[in-house]
Amino acid sequence: MFDRLPTPYGLVRGGVAPDHQKIKSVTKVYDRLASQPGFRFLGNVEVGRDLSREELRRCYDAVIYAVGAPSDRALGVPGEDLAGSHPATEFVAWYNGHPDFAGCSFDLSAESVVVIGMGNVAVDVVRVLARTQEELAKTDIAPYALEALAKSRVKDIWMIGRRGPVQAAFTNPEVKELGEMPGADAVVRPDEIELDPGSAAAAAATDDHTIERNLATLRAMAAQAPAGKPKRVHIRFLLSPTAIGGKDRVETVTLVRNRLVAGATGDMKAEPTGETETLPAGLVFRSVGYKGTGVPGLPLDAKRGVIPNDAGRILDAPGQPAPGEYVAGWIKRGPSGVIGTNKPDSVETVESLLADRAAGTLPSPAAGRDAIEALLKSRKIRVVSWDDWKKLDEIEKARGAALGRPRLKFCDLGSMIAALDGTA
Repeated sequence: MFDRLPTPYGLVRGGVAPDHQKIKSVTKVYDRLASQPGFRFLGNVEVGRDLSREELRRCYDAVIYAVGAPSDRALGVPGEDLAGSHPATEFVAWYNGHPDFAGCSFDLSAESVVVIGMGNVAVDVVRVLARTQEELAKTDIAPYALEALAKSRVKDIWMIGRRGPVQAAFTNPEVKELGEMPGADAVVRPDEIELDPGSAAAAAATDDHTIERNLATLRAMAAQAPAGKPKRVHIRFLLSPTAIGGKDRVETVTLVRNRLVAGATGDMKAEPTGETETLPAGLVFRSVGYKGTGVPGLPLDAKRGVIPNDAGRILDAPGQPAPGEYVAGWIKRGPSGVIGTNKPDSVETVESLLADRAAGTLPSPAAGRDAIEALLKSRKIRVVSWDDWKKLDEIEKARGAALGRPRLKFCDLGSMIAALDGTA
């Protein structure tokens, strides 16, 4: 298993919100897999930079690329590039201590913040902004983020969705949590959660109880008077941004009210009515979808942000599979679903690999897997092994325990390697 960072677990470490420690316990499953004799971890190695596609093919019978969708989709509105307008992914990676984003800065002196999107990532951003200092101090949030958020002047957080509550992508535990925060009132407008006939029919026809639970949660929020807490979380529906205004940095967000109409496939589409409103905002986070950027040397469908494949088999050209090369996860199917969605996705890919092995179509590597380590050593790459990671893991936990926290992360590559090599 190759990872360009010295740390494993991908989004479990760098994407799951710090106040959701229970979700991070999924790493115990990975730890059991990593204890098996045939497993090797090679961290601090970037495929496409330190190793090429061809070098991997020379050393392994099969390679699975599970590189996700790290880029964000643009809103496509004027003012999107103003200072103070950020992809939500950058903020999430920043407060989680991802080395690529530890140097970012966000102006938390703004009293009004707009988060555009209705998925769980948008909810995470809203929740972290609304947490009290006491709550965040019990998590593994990056130390610089904890300090910055302690000085935050944010009072109003607006979460904006272009469609209605039936179409919202968040899950019920996440949205329910917004109504239970010690330091923030959840504010929902009753008129914005009234269902149009199409949405009501869709809600009645589905077996997905998430929609039913979400509606019950939102209706309870709408019926409850604000308690006068220091912050307010405004959950708004049927609105789309048309412009982000400001001279040198974000000052306002203009929104157009939408109505829902049935599309050609039966899905409810947002159609602008022409009625607009403008919110004051000193900070905007965009969370409207993600996009894969691929791996150097591999084919990429740039429009969809996926590596072309058939049931996980990478296609160098239509109908032309690349022997022994596979994809799984968001780089395979696009940015949809949650952790649980990736399991059947991965099963399909592995079944394709095993079928190819049984059919004798996997290539025979010219070298062997031991040649990889020799190659990396010749390039002076400091490979981080699984034993190295377990050592780093214990150091982080010990640093956190001294502060009453689950761990205190190292947030840059240099300090990680220095801690491992005893040069910190």
